[in-house]
Amino acid sequence: MEITFESADPPALAAFWSEFAGDEIELTFVWSDVPKIEKNRIHIDLASSSPEHQADVVARALKLGAEHADVGQADVPWVVLRDPQGNEFCVLEPRPEYPGVIAAVVVDSRDPLESARATGHPVVRSGDGFASVRPEPGPWLEFVRTDDAEPITNRVRVRWADPV
Repeated sequence: MEITFESADPPALAAFWSEFAGDEIELTFVWSDVPKIEKNRIHIDLASSSPEHQADVVARALKLGAEHADVGQADVPWVVLRDPQGNEFCVLEPRPEYPGVIAAVVVDSRDPLESARATGHPVVRSGDGFASVRPEPGPWLEFVRTDDAEPITNRVRVRWADPV
């Protein structure tokens, strides 16, 4: 799986994400002068192995220039942040289904089940407002329902390998 970030300063953003991404997915950073004006449709969820580990990942991200973000999440057990260039990401509470560094790549969708099926990978789980596939190797690819308007720009894009 490959995630591409558009950025006004690709080397700086690459340095930030190199602290968290591990080798589970390929991250690419390309230059763009288009300003970030809305919530990204795609974001990364980082995994944690304990409440202390979750707090450590959040503290490291904040020290490296991340900020807390409110995207309407209310009272949830995960922490929503923005990287130094405004891209949203989450640090999840410990969940056994997410053993890697990156738990999931999350994609907003009007029809999560249809979007998950369109990947060509088997839908592993689905429910009210979400559907997930698990391309191997790598993190989960999760689609969550949104009624948000289509974004003006897509500063973060995902490309995944076709199933064999």
